[in-house]
Amino acid sequence: MVPDESMQYSGIVQLLQHFGWTWVGLFIVDDNSGEQFVHALESLFSQAGICSAFTERIPQQGHADDLIEMNDIIRSIYVCFTNYSTNVFIFYGESLSFTLLRTMMFLKDPVDRKTSFGKVWITTAQIDFISSGLQRNWDFWMFEGAISFTVHSKELPGFKDYLQSIKPNWNQGDHFLKDTWEQVFDCFLPDPRVPIKDHEICTGQERLENLPAGLFTMHMTGHSYSIYNAVYALTHALHAMHSLYPKHRTIRKGNTVQLQYLQPWQLHHFLDGILFNNSAKETLSFGGKRQIVGGFDIVNMVISPNNSFQLVKIGRVDPNAPKRKALVMNESMIVWHSHFTQVPPASLCNECCHPGNQKKKKEGEKFCCYTCVLCPEGKIANQTDMANCFQCPEDRYPNRNRNHCIPKAINFLSYEEPLGITLASLAVSYSLIIVLVLGIFLMHNNTPIVRANNQELTYMLLFLLLLCFLSSLLFLRQPGKVNCLLRQPTFAIVFSMAISCVLAKTTLVSLAFRATKPGSRLKNWVGKGLSHSIAFSCSLIQLFICTMWLTSTPPFPDLDMHSVTEEINFQCNEGSVTMFYCVLGYMGLLALSSFVVAFLARKLPDSFNESKFVTFSMLVFCSVWLSFVPTYLSTRGKAMVAVEIFAILFSGAGLLFCIFCPKCYIIVWRPDLNCREQLIKRKH
Repeated sequence: MVPDESMQYSGIVQLLQHFGWTWVGLFIVDDNSGEQFVHALESLFSQAGICSAFTERIPQQGHADDLIEMNDIIRSIYVCFTNYSTNVFIFYGESLSFTLLRTMMFLKDPVDRKTSFGKVWITTAQIDFISSGLQRNWDFWMFEGAISFTVHSKELPGFKDYLQSIKPNWNQGDHFLKDTWEQVFDCFLPDPRVPIKDHEICTGQERLENLPAGLFTMHMTGHSYSIYNAVYALTHALHAMHSLYPKHRTIRKGNTVQLQYLQPWQLHHFLDGILFNNSAKETLSFGGKRQIVGGFDIVNMVISPNNSFQLVKIGRVDPNAPKRKALVMNESMIVWHSHFTQVPPASLCNECCHPGNQKKKKEGEKFCCYTCVLCPEGKIANQTDMANCFQCPEDRYPNRNRNHCIPKAINFLSYEEPLGITLASLAVSYSLIIVLVLGIFLMHNNTPIVRANNQELTYMLLFLLLLCFLSSLLFLRQPGKVNCLLRQPTFAIVFSMAISCVLAKTTLVSLAFRATKPGSRLKNWVGKGLSHSIAFSCSLIQLFICTMWLTSTPPFPDLDMHSVTEEINFQCNEGSVTMFYCVLGYMGLLALSSFVVAFLARKLPDSFNESKFVTFSMLVFCSVWLSFVPTYLSTRGKAMVAVEIFAILFSGAGLLFCIFCPKCYIIVWRPDLNCREQLIKRKH
């Protein structure tokens, strides 16, 4: 008639999980059933992340001649109340062992039990809160707010009226009622054979409803409800058996009726198939384990000011629900022990790990005891008591407290920010200077200094430098498919053409002076065709490299989520890093070639060539791009783009100012030097 015991174990674990209690103490009766209970519960605890702080065994009964042993037990139990951080105790045993525990706690602290032992007690269905003997006048403050599992019960119609109508009658020979009446009212019913003092005689007018709950309850308890259902189950089984075997004779003996030729064990078959409704309108049947199909009720002890108590139903363990969701609770109805300042109280081995921290096991202690450590860099914990921190999604990053992920800002170098405005202003300024220089050269187009050293290449070089500065503007905008395809190849081709022009001019000057020597065969090679061929062929090679790049692994827009913690870099992925550095390498080779040729021609007469200026311009150019490579590799995001723009602008500015500023100075401020006589003048 008792439901499946495993449901009670599961209900206890779910109750602990419901309130987050992971550090509990166990008081069990010291017998085989207690050991089985501990074994079953510990197995469930390990699966649910719950630990037992201690397991204290209560003897089945105490003896007056074992005072020393009892004193040791009392001291051990008292230590459990004071030396552990747990606020939740689970008690398993019979009512007598529970009575013994109350006695021991009263003997240890008879005055201040209300506050000294303020805990949450969880008791199993085997326990009744009873008072008898010396305990009849003790209060239950120690167990205020206790949560007890009881066999499911329901109030039966007319049951309370029946209890109110009971009157003792010695003449009826009802010894059970007589003994019960005398125990609960602490009096004796009149008996002619036994002399009794007047003040000890029961009047017969005592009322059961006036008794405190510890002595007698007017409500249907789980045990009484089980007995009631057992009687009716047996009645239905006997009826079914009698209906199946109507020919078997019955014999009446006194007040009993016996079925002939039938054995008691034959009732098992009929009990298995029993299905009936009792007077409380509940359907009863037995399951496959020959146990009643019913759950457990959960009640809460509410203490009254007169030291009486009520057991208020606050939930149940539903046998028809999934196993892990069988607990049904109405938490708002629970009355907690008045000792607690925080409700529901916590019962943990240590303080919870707040978000931003993860648990770290303490060596040599149970897994419920741990320390809290800050999450590692780049990880968060957004819940309490997390075993491990975790990474934020790629588009988010941890906040300072490491308990929340913040969306990353999409970042790229644009005209709207100060750095972008500065770089764009420099590019436009250099472009205007180029236009100014080009205007000066066009205004003095027929002067000797403009016409000297291949006038067409000079104009071509100025135009290409203008394109170089303007190409940097392609980097100052949100990366797109077309933009990413154009910006690196455009910059590389334009710069290569510009350096090719410089190389062609410098080579032409060097050959021109050698061709003037008597007997030189270089006269046939010196001319515009040679310079144009050098410029065109060198540019064509770079154009071929860029074409291979764009057809094989072209650049494309990409999101870099890892380089910068708090930002998503919207950038152009170069597609092939190898091809990108091939382009830069070839451009560097052209610059180095121009530098070498110009350096070798540096001692030629100043008036006839610009080799010294080209040498300085190539020195600046090579220095800028040699510094660019390690700086570019060590930066990320828009800083990488800014470094490349700086390299473009300042290398272009080196060519502009080193080659053309001296000429502009002569044209504008020293026109006396811009004459034919100066061109044929040789340096001595």
